[in-house]
Amino acid sequence: MKRRLRRLGVATAATYIGALIVLMLLENTLMYPAPATNNGDWEPTWLGHEEVHFESADGTRLHGWFCEHPAARGVLLLCHGNGEHLAFLADELEAWREEFGLSVMAFDYRGYGKSGGKAFESGILADGEAAQSWLAERTGQPPESIILFGRSLGGAVAVHLASQKGAKGLILDRTFSSMVDVAADMFPWAPVRWLLRNRYPSDEKILAYQGPLLQIHGLYDRVVPYRFAEKLFAASPSADKQLLTSDTLGHNDAWPDEFYQSLHAFIDSLTAAGGGRADRRGGRRP
Repeated sequence: MKRRLRRLGVATAATYIGALIVLMLLENTLMYPAPATNNGDWEPTWLGHEEVHFESADGTRLHGWFCEHPAARGVLLLCHGNGEHLAFLADELEAWREEFGLSVMAFDYRGYGKSGGKAFESGILADGEAAQSWLAERTGQPPESIILFGRSLGGAVAVHLASQKGAKGLILDRTFSSMVDVAADMFPWAPVRWLLRNRYPSDEKILAYQGPLLQIHGLYDRVVPYRFAEKLFAASPSADKQLLTSDTLGHNDAWPDEFYQSLHAFIDSLTAAGGGRADRRGGRRP
């Protein structure tokens, strides 16, 4: 009996260790599920955009789209989520430009879309820094005058940029306190807090940003549980911060209409627009 129990214990331990090894080997694959490049619309001729090519700090070639508003009342950098690339964003870019009156740029991280390289935390953050620098130079705006928008993983990129160079305003859509928190919730049986390499500690980095913050989350989010949005919001030292909460909003759902009203008010407060809002032309809203 003792021998049988010993064998069972050894087999269980081996299975557990094997599962941890597989999880470690698949970390980047699980964290960065970039869509195939043959998905989406890579030639939205109706958008009227500039193809952008620039390099990250280590020389990785990156790709983006810049949509200039002829009378922009502000400039926005869009950092997308980990399941997206540029070819899914044309409608959203048009909405930021036409509905909100902003010049806007979106870009693909390394390993996404037509950008080179492979995704990993420090590389993706460096990609965000390079995009922010390109946009600042292109528009003649200092980095701290650019509005940052980040969705999910992109929220961690936006927080990082705000903590390094500042921002006119920070808009975070269904992002997290840290990737460690999310991964530990998904894999409670694994010592994720010790093993995870891609950590994105936004709750620590946001301490360095004291500007305006608009954060959006849903209680129905099963990917990034609401408590992690609360943790990030609580960590923010900003005196001008809002957390918009929906009882029904999931991680990939469209925002309720009242959120757009709050977003308009937030953009208005940042840009001090005196001429009213830009006309809406439909399309996917942010």
